[in-house]
Amino acid sequence: MIRHPLAIRSRSSWARTIKRRVSLWTIILLSYLAAILTGTVVLLLPFSTGPGGISAIDALFTATSAVCVTGLVVVDTGTAFSPAGQITLALLIQIGGLGVMTFSVLLFLSLGKRVSYRHRLIMQEVFAHTPREDIYKVVRSIFVFTAAAEGVGALLLSFRWLGEYPFLQALHLGLFHSVAAFCNAGFSLFSNSLMDYRTSPLINLTIGSLIVMGGIGFPVVYEIHQWVTSRGPRRPKLSIQTKSVLISTVLLIVVGMAAFLWTERNNVLKGVLWSDSLWIALFQSVTTRTAGFNTVDIGQLTNSTLLTMMVLMFWGASPGSTGGGVKTTTFAVLTAFTWSRIRGRSQVNMFKKTLPEETLSRSVALVVLSIGFMSAVYFLLLLSQGEGSTGLPHRGEFADYLFEVFSAFGTVGLSTGVTPRLNATGKLLIILMMLIGRVGVLTFAYILAGARARGGVRYAEQNLMIG
Repeated sequence: MIRHPLAIRSRSSWARTIKRRVSLWTIILLSYLAAILTGTVVLLLPFSTGPGGISAIDALFTATSAVCVTGLVVVDTGTAFSPAGQITLALLIQIGGLGVMTFSVLLFLSLGKRVSYRHRLIMQEVFAHTPREDIYKVVRSIFVFTAAAEGVGALLLSFRWLGEYPFLQALHLGLFHSVAAFCNAGFSLFSNSLMDYRTSPLINLTIGSLIVMGGIGFPVVYEIHQWVTSRGPRRPKLSIQTKSVLISTVLLIVVGMAAFLWTERNNVLKGVLWSDSLWIALFQSVTTRTAGFNTVDIGQLTNSTLLTMMVLMFWGASPGSTGGGVKTTTFAVLTAFTWSRIRGRSQVNMFKKTLPEETLSRSVALVVLSIGFMSAVYFLLLLSQGEGSTGLPHRGEFADYLFEVFSAFGTVGLSTGVTPRLNATGKLLIILMMLIGRVGVLTFAYILAGARARGGVRYAEQNLMIG
């Protein structure tokens, strides 16, 4: 059959129109959705699970948690999935941690294919705070750094577990936990996460280091590498992006560690050796930011500790990293903004540089939108769950579900134990929260409202009392 040339041109024109209207943000979201749906199908196959299999909603929840590098689980990862299923989860975690589009760009480069301008813009948006001509070099370095970090981590962890498990099983455990730690996903093949190794220096240092390296962001790692390896007058200076990330990361870890030591001194740390308490507090402060492993029972922590953890989970990791949250740079910007206003200064300066108004407005909008999304999901989650025998919700679950929402949004994976008890509606709400947390609140807002700024109408100004 011969097709009419006009029909062919019309179809081609329609395809170009659709391509123009699909924004970069939509492409990012669709790439994650495609990975989640593919992972769900694979996890439902008989070779991926143990006897009896898992339900479709549990497969979808697990795939979303893996791709969104969260770690919230509704089934025991170590027993519900076969070795093949666990390898599938590790691949989903790796893809979700580095980003689906990053893998596609590397594939094109490896095959000698030309990377489209749209792909280049996506990489620019995700992995660079300023325009870069060497974005392809940055993408290659991401994979090299990831392979090196996860490889060393897998060897150290496998060596630690060789005394307890056969060689192949120790290697399997080491590789899985190394990938999960670097990608800031709290999946563990042990039923109680890492509670049995809470005083092991090798486990704490290896897992903790992988979490930090994956969480500070690839742009920061790349810039530090350039700064260390360069010599002479052309040695590049560290940007305010790198400086603010490093300072914020250290500050949040130290504050979180100190708070945990104080609030749990008469609870889970009571009677524990001081040296062991330091390991426990340090690890929980690091992992709470966005990783999700735990060396203590989260359900046994005090309310003050849970509140501290929720604050840390809200800020999360850094831009261009494997973690979620509103990011450490947002924390740094808002801190500098508040301090400038307190001192009566109109400009916001950091490290002898003035921040643009757009950065300030994006930071404020990000926090406001994040709180709005979380509040809406939390409200629906409370409505969707069952009520107690008195006809009223259990008051203790109020904090449990709130902690669950913070954990899902920050793509952390810590839970007080309510995740497996969620009904189908509750699981779908947490799935939505994990996806928003990984892709980004502003990404969802741009998809809904459009990212292009519109002029609008400017009226006469009039003051308004605040505060």
